[in-house]
Amino acid sequence: MSELPVLWYGLLCLVAIFGVITWFLDNFSQKHELKRISAICGIISMISLLYVTFTTEGL
Repeated sequence: MSELPVLWYGLLCLVAIFGVITWFLDNFSQKHELKRISAICGIISMISLLYVTFTTEGL
């Protein structure tokens, strides 16, 4: 079984952080532009995480 690269764990943390930030801004704030920016950053992080996952050798 191969190890996942450190980048994978970093991207996973970013997905979780941006998810929590987006949830918080959606429920407890009126800053719609900031919510949209955090959601877009989360989407970019998730697409990057999928790319790294499917291009890692040996999985």
